[in-house]
Amino acid sequence: MNYAIIAAGEGSRLAQEGVTKPKPLVELQGEPMIGRLINIMLRCNAQSISIIVNEHMTEVREYLESLVLPVPFNLVVKTTPSSMHSFWHLSQVIPKGKFCLTTVDTIFREDDFKGYIDAFDHDTDHDGMWAVTPFVDDEKPLWVDVDQQMNITAFRDKRWDGAKFVSGGIYAMTDHAFTVLDNCIEQGISRMRNFQRALVENGHKLKAYSIDKIVDVDHAGDIATAEAFLNS
Repeated sequence: MNYAIIAAGEGSRLAQEGVTKPKPLVELQGEPMIGRLINIMLRCNAQSISIIVNEHMTEVREYLESLVLPVPFNLVVKTTPSSMHSFWHLSQVIPKGKFCLTTVDTIFREDDFKGYIDAFDHDTDHDGMWAVTPFVDDEKPLWVDVDQQMNITAFRDKRWDGAKFVSGGIYAMTDHAFTVLDNCIEQGISRMRNFQRALVENGHKLKAYSIDKIVDVDHAGDIATAEAFLNS
């Protein structure tokens, strides 16, 4: 499995709340968040790892450049206007085939992630598998509509009666998605959730994989929450 991490945000909310480290270097269980993700990916049979950071995150870039990894490592240094644009720049270096993309502040248990990756590795019927969760942690969650077989039928900004899942910010797919991504960029679409909608609209078969809890680190208080979650 190829892996990719979006770590191109500025972490402005954390800085405003007194966190001095760049978000990717904030430690959880004694590891920088980005280092923790890399190590989990390596233990989940990584064939390559691609990461994007913005041009102002010199500490993060230096940390990543100091790593010696046993797999091909692609580092993209680029300031982008959105996570979807970050993904587009990563798509230029991600190897062909199946890959898993996540953001650096998406926190999950390693066993849950391994089960998810194993499920997609063995899936031959779908173009992608999205990690979803019934635990709502995001300030503006993306709700995921599924049928009885957990096939994704729509992505919605607002909750509706019977809604069970939100997107967990972990996306496994094949390089076939890059055509849709290119079209979104050409059309001026700038939000990751609208790229996800475009996949469904273009007939990509997406499966939802439920993980009981995934949390985001957006605010200073989220660091302690994430630490407690991982230690529980």
